[in-house]
Amino acid sequence: MTAAQLAGKFEVSVRTVYRDVELINQAGIPVASFTGADGGFELMNGFFLTRQHFSLEDLSVIYSLLKAMEGAMGGAAASAMRKLASLHPALASDGNHEAVILSMNAPEHERDYVRRLFQAIRQSRVVELAYGNAYGAPSERSVEPLNLLWENGVWYLEGYCRLRQAKRYFRISRIIRLDVSEAAFVPRTTPDEPEQEETLGIRAHLRFAPTARTRVLEQFPGECTYLGDCIDVHTTFYTKEYALSVITSYGTKVDIVSPGELRDDIVAHLEAIRQHYMKKQGGDAT
Repeated sequence: MTAAQLAGKFEVSVRTVYRDVELINQAGIPVASFTGADGGFELMNGFFLTRQHFSLEDLSVIYSLLKAMEGAMGGAAASAMRKLASLHPALASDGNHEAVILSMNAPEHERDYVRRLFQAIRQSRVVELAYGNAYGAPSERSVEPLNLLWENGVWYLEGYCRLRQAKRYFRISRIIRLDVSEAAFVPRTTPDEPEQEETLGIRAHLRFAPTARTRVLEQFPGECTYLGDCIDVHTTFYTKEYALSVITSYGTKVDIVSPGELRDDIVAHLEAIRQHYMKKQGGDAT
C-alpha cells in the first residue's frame, strides 16, 4: 500500500505514516518500501504479523530457555531457536549477552531418553520401561507418557502407569531401558494421586548447629525450623545408605533426634569406617 492510501485509511498525514513505518521497523517488524508507480509499503515475504508481537527482550527470554533445553531436547529446541533468530538475528549473535544462563542438560544416555520420550508424547505412543525405584529394585512398566518435567536439575516423566493403574512420575536417571512401542493411546482424565512409592523411606528428625545453617537451608529447603540455638529438620531419606552419607558429612554439627534405629546405624557405620582404617594402618605397619 502507498503512504497516501495508508494515510487515508487511518486518517493521518503522510508524514505520520512515514514516521510510524520507521517505528514499526525499529520494533523488528520488517516493512519494505518500493518506489515507483507500483511502489508502496509491504511486509517482507515470509513474515506474518500475529496478534501479539514480542519485543526483543521477550524473545531473548524465550531464546534463553530454548538454549538451556537444547542439550536435552536436541532438534526440537534447535528448530525453534533458528526461527526466533530469523526474526531477531541479534538473539544468536555474540553480542547478545544473557543476563540469566540456564542449563537443563543431562548425561548422554538421559538426553537420549528425553528426546525419545518427547517424540513418544507428541505421537501418543506407549513406552515400555525397565525402571529402578528409590531402593534400586527394578520393575517393568508400561506407561502412557504425558509430560516431561524438569525440576531442581532433574528430568522426570509424568505418565499413566498401566501396572499401578494411576498417574506416576518417573525419574529419567532411574530408567534402565526404554522402548517406544507402535501402540497408540488416548490420553486419560485421571485425578492426581499421591505417589505411593515415594512415601516409603526413613522419616528422620535432625537437629543442626547454627554454624551449619547455610548448608542446611540449601540441602533441606522447606523442611527447616530455625529455633535460634539450633535448626530442626524433618525429612525423609529414601535409602539408608544416603541417610548415612548425608548425616556423617555434618560430623558433630548434627544430632539425630529420631528414629533411634538411625542413631544405631550411624554408630555402626562409623565403627565400620574406623575398623577399615585400623586394618589399613595395621597393614602398612607390617
